[in-house]
Amino acid sequence: MQTDPTQWLLLDWALVLLAAWLAIGVAGAWALMRFTLVSHVLFPLGGVVGVLLAGVALAALFTPPQVAVLAIGLPTLPFHLRLDALAAFFLLVIGATAAGVSTFAAGYFRHGEGTPPGLMCLQYHVFLASMAGVVLADDAYAFMVMWETMALSSFFLVTSNHRVAEIRRAGYIYLLVAHVGAIGILLCFGVLQANTGDYSFANMRARQLSPLWAAVAFALALFGFGAKAGLLPLHVWLPEAHPAAPSPVSALMSAVMLKTAVYGLLRVLFDLLSAPQWWWGVVLLAIGLATALFGVVFAAVQTDMKRLLAYSSIENIGLMAAGIGLALLFSAYAMKPLAALALTASLVHVASHALFKSLLFLGTGSVLHATGERSLGRLGGLMRAMPWVAWVTLAGALASAGLPPTSGFVAEWLLLQSFLFTPGLPDSFLNMLVPVAAALIALVAALAGYTMVKFFGVIFLGQPREPRLMQAHDANAWQRAGMAWLLAGSVLIGLAPAQFIQLIDPITRELVGAGLGAAVAQHGWLLAPTAVARASYGPVLFLLGVAACFALAYALVRRLYHGRTRRAPPWDCGFRWQGARMQDTAEGFGQPIRQIFEPFFRMQRELPSPFDSAPRYRVTVEDHFWYALYRPVADAVARVARLVGLLQQGRIAVYLLFSFVTLIAVLLVVRR
Repeated sequence: MQTDPTQWLLLDWALVLLAAWLAIGVAGAWALMRFTLVSHVLFPLGGVVGVLLAGVALAALFTPPQVAVLAIGLPTLPFHLRLDALAAFFLLVIGATAAGVSTFAAGYFRHGEGTPPGLMCLQYHVFLASMAGVVLADDAYAFMVMWETMALSSFFLVTSNHRVAEIRRAGYIYLLVAHVGAIGILLCFGVLQANTGDYSFANMRARQLSPLWAAVAFALALFGFGAKAGLLPLHVWLPEAHPAAPSPVSALMSAVMLKTAVYGLLRVLFDLLSAPQWWWGVVLLAIGLATALFGVVFAAVQTDMKRLLAYSSIENIGLMAAGIGLALLFSAYAMKPLAALALTASLVHVASHALFKSLLFLGTGSVLHATGERSLGRLGGLMRAMPWVAWVTLAGALASAGLPPTSGFVAEWLLLQSFLFTPGLPDSFLNMLVPVAAALIALVAALAGYTMVKFFGVIFLGQPREPRLMQAHDANAWQRAGMAWLLAGSVLIGLAPAQFIQLIDPITRELVGAGLGAAVAQHGWLLAPTAVARASYGPVLFLLGVAACFALAYALVRRLYHGRTRRAPPWDCGFRWQGARMQDTAEGFGQPIRQIFEPFFRMQRELPSPFDSAPRYRVTVEDHFWYALYRPVADAVARVARLVGLLQQGRIAVYLLFSFVTLIAVLLVVRR
């Protein structure tokens, strides 16, 4: 604990800003139906608070840990808070992302989403404050209160348009999985406190668990936080809840809320559990790679643009988990510099994904508002009607595809670099398996690029598939400002990765005892995680090289053809009638993936009948996990509920008999 009173200022300011978010939410509930006040005043104020919180977090990255005890909660369980480098980094991500999304929401929620705008404002800002509270909590009680507040507020946001049965179903699935995961987290904290009765994180750090109980805590943490993050097989809520929620809420859930689960994993595995075992890293690496491959394969065959982005988030969470698993593996063998490299890759991916995925969800929100369509099969040619949204979304798609010089490329490049150093592991079996994992990451990256080509091309390129799409309007000023903020952050990380890694250096030094800050600082704008001779990447040089190639090509064309331009329709194999029906559809684009990875899917084909007046061929792609794992559990619970329901007879004599039998049973079992 810091003794200098000035060291408490940053934590104090963070708490003030959290209270400001809550106050904005309360003001929204008071305003309720006043569209202008809620949209043009309160949501922008929430964005300003996000910017200030990001500034406080940025300053806290370079200060010693700060702690505080709030006299709220239960009499013997006050809230313990801690602002260290790890918490500051995730506060930075939350604040920076919330600033852009809140600004966009000022132009998005102006007509409501099935819920009064003031009530939406309350739920939205409670959601933001609870996510920030999760990363500041320093005891199990405060953590679980914030965690459950985050789950409940996001549930109400997901079910904003609660009059639609499908949305209510998605919200129920999300809340059910969230609470099952919360039980795992609570049990994990129970193991970590080692029967001392002290649930503060400081006490958990001081405990030395036996290998068995440490493994139990690891398994419970993986289950609890994996349910929130969407790791396989606990992912089923994510592609249901994200499309159901309004687009700014989907952006926050995918870009920020999932990262609170990543934060929880890092806090437990590297901070509260002192001695990681090597097989923890192998398990997390395997689950992460399976999740990434599963997510990107399902994303490639989706025909709903928000479900596509939801499965893409599952893929990205899998890559982050793989990086954390590799960092655990290196830490178990005391290979600290390589553990720092793998952990840095995951943290860069956390920030990068928060920015570009929220940008993509906001882009789909603009398309949804302008067209009223989510189905890729009814979109197309929107680049003419919505040029600003198209170009900004293209930048987000390039980052999601992992192409240079974007932030997404930096994260995946660092992750692959950490895999290239694994032959130094002392276990020959692991040295043999890890290159296979690196190949899987390369496959996932290629499929992610394929998916983003489909996403952007089907929505914005070609000809409109519906005549009314030509009447679509571009984003308004609020929406443009929010998307521009997120785009600027993503571009900044992509062009200055070495400087951003220096911000991460205090975290890796705190968690694994080593960092990359000093190494990358020696090379300025050139990113070299170990040595320039081994591997290096210069995003600015790459961008200048691409610009020079374009300039040279333009000059040569102007020189050789003297500025002459010939416009003609594309070659169509001699077919005269060109139209929107001749374009590749979302289903057609994903057909090769469906055929190659057919065992991944539960497909149902609806063949046309020759007697139908309008024959139609239809393929439905479903998740094996839903029918093999969740449906049997749901059916079993329903059968047990029906049996328990037999106790409800409505007769007081029967209830007294049950009480009498229970009393006799207790007297027989309990001995003095």
